[in-house]
Amino acid sequence: MAKILIVEDNPLNLRLLCEVLEHREHSVEIAMSVAQARERLQAAPPELVLLDVQIPGGGGEKLLQEIKSDPCYARVPVIAVTALAMAGDRQRLLELGFDGYFSKPIDTRSFGPAVESFLEGSKRT
Repeated sequence: MAKILIVEDNPLNLRLLCEVLEHREHSVEIAMSVAQARERLQAAPPELVLLDVQIPGGGGEKLLQEIKSDPCYARVPVIAVTALAMAGDRQRLLELGFDGYFSKPIDTRSFGPAVESFLEGSKRT
């Protein structure tokens, strides 16, 4: 069981992500803006962050840079969860520093195991 922070402003997407992860017995924290995400990070660092790239309050790319530049969170995997699914979007986001990429809508069958593979990978480093 891992603590996962989901930063997502769409209630339907948020519910789906939570249901899949909670079904797999993970503890889920929710933030619906960049400001809320900062509060959740300061309260208790998660083991993984699922971050909507187009989140209100400054955008996911800016929040990613804040997370990766802070020594307290730099090792926490940050995974982009985004509707940006055009050719080149995945590579661009990975080059910005995201540790992984899921396009919306997520595939509920493969999402949970894929998240867990990121968690396992972060424990080995």
